[in-house]
Amino acid sequence: MKIAIILVIVIGIIALIGTMLIAGKGDANYREKTKRNSINLTVIYAVVILLSLIAVGVYIKMYA
Repeated sequence: MKIAIILVIVIGIIALIGTMLIAGKGDANYREKTKRNSINLTVIYAVVILLSLIAVGVYIKMYA
């Protein structure tokens, strides 16, 4: 079970880093226009990671 939790956390972190690396590339005008989208995406990742950790905790508490 610990391996699954660690795997979820690692995949989430890799996805976040990959998204930020891809979002950071481009010309100046494109970067300015997509700044808000990058911030929104970062917030979405943070919320999803938090909810995933809570869900894993609830699952462990109920079924382990």
